Amino acid sequence: MWNTTHWFSEGVGSYHGLEVDVNRHWANGLQFRGVYTFSKALDDLDNLNTTVATNSPAFLSDPLRPHAHYGRASFDVRHSGVIQATYDLPFGRPGSSLGESWKGWLTANWQVSGIVTLESGLPFTPQLSYNPSNDGDTRNPVRPSWNPNFNGKLILGGPNEYFNPLAFIQPMAGSYGNVGRNILEGPSLKQFDLGLAKRWSLSERVNLQFRSDFFNLFNHTNLNTPNPVVYAAATGGPSPTAGVITSRATTSRQVQLGLKLLW
Repeated sequence: MWNTTHWFSEGVGSYHGLEVDVNRHWANGLQFRGVYTFSKALDDLDNLNTTVATNSPAFLSDPLRPHAHYGRASFDVRHSGVIQATYDLPFGRPGSSLGESWKGWLTANWQVSGIVTLESGLPFTPQLSYNPSNDGDTRNPVRPSWNPNFNGKLILGGPNEYFNPLAFIQPMAGSYGNVGRNILEGPSLKQFDLGLAKRWSLSERVNLQFRSDFFNLFNHTNLNTPNPVVYAAATGGPSPTAGVITSRATTSRQVQLGLKLLW
């Protein structure tokens, strides 16, 4: 366990993390490595992800109270795990060359590999697209307030309404909302990649390698962070697009084939 605190212009950030790394090799050609990180990053303002994910406002809603914005950093991934394994298939004769039996030349030197990636979601902040504080900040950084009468489920998880916008209300004119920064967490990420490779020994120094890689093999849909804007105007109800997810964090299944000459 380790902790690092960084001070920067008018702000503070901290990181606590625990990392576990397990690596094992077996004599039969099987290799395994698993890495897991449990961490927590906190600060009172960052905009590392705002240019690509807009999951958190890039500016303080109340510049006179920066401590009120202290919370999860926009890049905070609480759980992150990667498992990687490779296996030299026990077929044919290792090192078979072109001049030997065609069966051995065809079946030897195959290797299968896989990578499993599991990550918890990025935090995001419920937002407004107008500024009820009337402090002259046209960037609309003010957040909504909690609805004291809300008793339902906050995170619904679906792409059409990931969170329930009824959990929030509009702040009174001339005030700031009491919802904290990055208090919601977006969808998690799960992906399995598979690779299959074959090596032929053409001569003592020349090898030919064929590879087939399958990214997101099971075609799992990894959703991006939802639209965080709860209220678009000072009047009326929640925005109809609040909590709607319109993009994916990863691509659909992709297959890549390659042929490489090594010498």
